[in-house]
Amino acid sequence: MELISQVFTDYTLRNVALGSALLGVIGGVLGAFAMLRRQSLLGDVLAHAALPGICLAFILTGSKVPLILLLGGGLAGWLASLGVLAVLRHTRLPEDSALGVILSSFFGFGIALLTFIQHGNNANQAGLDQFIFGQAATIVASDVLNFTVLGGIALFTVGLFYKEFKLLSFDPDYAHSLGLPVRGLGTLLTSLTVLAVMVGLQTVGVVLMAAMLIAPAAAARQWTDRLSAMIGLAALFGALAGVSGALVSASRENLPTGPLVILSISVILLVSLFLAPLRGLVWDWVRTGQNRRRIFLERLLLDAHVLHNHDVLTPQTLAHRRRESPAAAQRHLEMLQARGWVQSSREGYALTPAGHEKAHELEQAMRVLPKTLEVG
Repeated sequence: MELISQVFTDYTLRNVALGSALLGVIGGVLGAFAMLRRQSLLGDVLAHAALPGICLAFILTGSKVPLILLLGGGLAGWLASLGVLAVLRHTRLPEDSALGVILSSFFGFGIALLTFIQHGNNANQAGLDQFIFGQAATIVASDVLNFTVLGGIALFTVGLFYKEFKLLSFDPDYAHSLGLPVRGLGTLLTSLTVLAVMVGLQTVGVVLMAAMLIAPAAAARQWTDRLSAMIGLAALFGALAGVSGALVSASRENLPTGPLVILSISVILLVSLFLAPLRGLVWDWVRTGQNRRRIFLERLLLDAHVLHNHDVLTPQTLAHRRRESPAAAQRHLEMLQARGWVQSSREGYALTPAGHEKAHELEQAMRVLPKTLEVG
């Protein structure tokens, strides 16, 4: 509680928490569209491509003012996105190869520039390499204001073109048939992602920025099938991860904020992957187990129904039909009895009215299913 109260009283922690939360909100909203458009690697490309822009901005201006460096990084990221589109348009390379080519080219050029700067005589270059992994502790109030402006522009544009972006994400061919400028909308959405990358560079750096674009959206996708709810949850998860990472970082010395923000969103993603009701692995295992048990009981009931109509239903006859031991057949009959489908009789067991009705439903379904498959 004391740590949480420091968010409102401590200047540095408040700025770091606000900056990280803004990054989470913006990255979550725009990452949802990137993930739905199967462009999860685009954020990785834009983030890595920002490094040469940061270095060139420093070489040209000699200044480490964050806004200038972020503008340089954003411009380089935007050029990288245009490069990806040019490679896809003029070559036969698939999308993942085009993304890989641009990512490696820009990041390699950025590392070369960074090494050149570090071996130069400019004493002001110290700390420039921290853009690789981020340096959230250096965020001040003016940086938070810049993040708010950039994020506000991105979120306002998303709200303004929400219907168009929604159609573009799910059915671009239909959007094109309606006369919408699909290529222009795609470029606009990519440009907004560049804004999100600019916000995240100072917080988590170029290497980890891709996680803040995709992880909140991937976690939200596990909980809902509706785009509006997915965007809201992605923003919430991103903000929660940003604040959590800042608080954990402030709890002890020498804990970097950026990696801890990524670890926080990774925990949220893992919890969602396992526990989300719609797609969680735990619930999937439960549903699979229930389906297997239901199918087993239905097959068992059909075997019992055949024996009841043409023979005597006893553990021995059921064991002979199912090629199992009499003890196992006895347990299976008790399972059917527990569901009210069979009852014990003088000769062994007999189907109850509920058992007859269920067996009749299953037989009808088995007759209809092959016809359905033929029509399909």
